[in-house]
Amino acid sequence: MDRRDFIETCSASVTCLSALSAWPALAANARPQNYARVLLVNELGDPLKAATLKPQTNYVFHYPFEATPVFLLDLGKPALPQALTTQDKQAYAWPGGVGPKKQLVAYSAICAHKLVYPTPQLSFISFRKGPAANGNTPSAANDVIHCCADHSQYDPAKGAQVLGGPAEQPLCAVLLEHDAKTDTLTAYATLGGELFDAFFKKYEMKLSLDVGPKARHPVQVKSVVRELDKFCRNPVKC
Repeated sequence: MDRRDFIETCSASVTCLSALSAWPALAANARPQNYARVLLVNELGDPLKAATLKPQTNYVFHYPFEATPVFLLDLGKPALPQALTTQDKQAYAWPGGVGPKKQLVAYSAICAHKLVYPTPQLSFISFRKGPAANGNTPSAANDVIHCCADHSQYDPAKGAQVLGGPAEQPLCAVLLEHDAKTDTLTAYATLGGELFDAFFKKYEMKLSLDVGPKARHPVQVKSVVRELDKFCRNPVKC
């Protein structure tokens, strides 16, 4: 995305004007990391239609590697561009949601603190509709991605910026392209603080058992999207 595209996307948005003021620094720092262009498909292998996504429902697919899960969300409201910063102080411009109402977003489902992630057996991290708990205290924020392992909270409508807890950077964003004619979605890059190397190092043995030697293989051509409740047998609520 160049400066002109960003300005067009941001027109009439106060939030975006703030991000634009930081553009010189953003351009000099973190940029999208391109991977294979991967079509999102349903469980039958057919191209996923964005209109079939249920608002504020957790969906999971894998990208950019076979073992790295991603949350796909229809927020039910526009997600506007944001100026964000990684843990190592690299600034970046998250371009906002895609789709007819700019409501579709995707983020790495690997928590930025302890690398907690959803597995077919268990998930301590997910999107929570409405207010989410923060330990034993209700959170003031609504509609957040919440990790029960450390109570880090992220705002998916603002580039998954950290709202609370020990996490020191937003969730890594997965960039999507929406084809208005076919209503399909394609993942093509990540943006922000990638934690994949640390993730593979920490879970090397588990991933070798769960996924096998292809755990670190790049996803190619297509990736299956499933509801979290179907992907995971025990999504933990806290």
